[in-house]
Amino acid sequence: MPVTQLQVLLVEDEPAQREVLAYNLEAEGYAVRRAENGEEAMLMIAEAPPDLIILDWMMPLMSGIEVCRQVKSRSETRGIPVIMLSARSEEVDAVRGLDTGADDYVIKPYNLRELMARVRTQLRRAHPSASGEVLKFGDISLDAQSHRVTRAGAELKLGPTEYRLLVTLLEKPGRVFSRDQLLDHVWGRDIYVDTRTVDVHIARLRKVLTAQGGDDPIRTVRGTGYALG
Repeated sequence: MPVTQLQVLLVEDEPAQREVLAYNLEAEGYAVRRAENGEEAMLMIAEAPPDLIILDWMMPLMSGIEVCRQVKSRSETRGIPVIMLSARSEEVDAVRGLDTGADDYVIKPYNLRELMARVRTQLRRAHPSASGEVLKFGDISLDAQSHRVTRAGAELKLGPTEYRLLVTLLEKPGRVFSRDQLLDHVWGRDIYVDTRTVDVHIARLRKVLTAQGGDDPIRTVRGTGYALG
């Protein structure tokens, strides 16, 4: 089973633009969820945080600026990259959008190829394994292209679930992941798995990582979840 498909939440109230952009995102291999307004977007984010948000500024019920402000003010969602789309081309508007926490600001009408490149850039920063980079933490190294994992130079044999768990933890060292977040990242948002399953696979991952006598790099945060380091 491959690493879970990256999820993009597209928030755009204009149907034609929404569908054209969704088509191009899906052609790039992303799973796309659509929202027509800011309030619907906030409900979808609370239900299942996406890997990236593409957000129109001018929308009914709740503006893109307010959605961005709320996303970036919450610890559980502030790490999600946000690309703001706007017909407002004044420099002061771009500054306001970025000051609210947007990671990028794109002026309408935009070039689709350029926008797709910006999407790839933001997802690469948030999920370096998606671009085949080598992830490292201490003496642990994971080559996302070859799926080879080593510790202190010795190759480790991980099952597919333990591999995906390690990828998730290595991408955000120090970040505490709840069991539900790990379920979303590793098993996928549409698959029901009991949270106790996470504990079982974390134990298996720990066993492999410490088989050669190294310290356990995974920290248990009581009542919350797990973190690397």
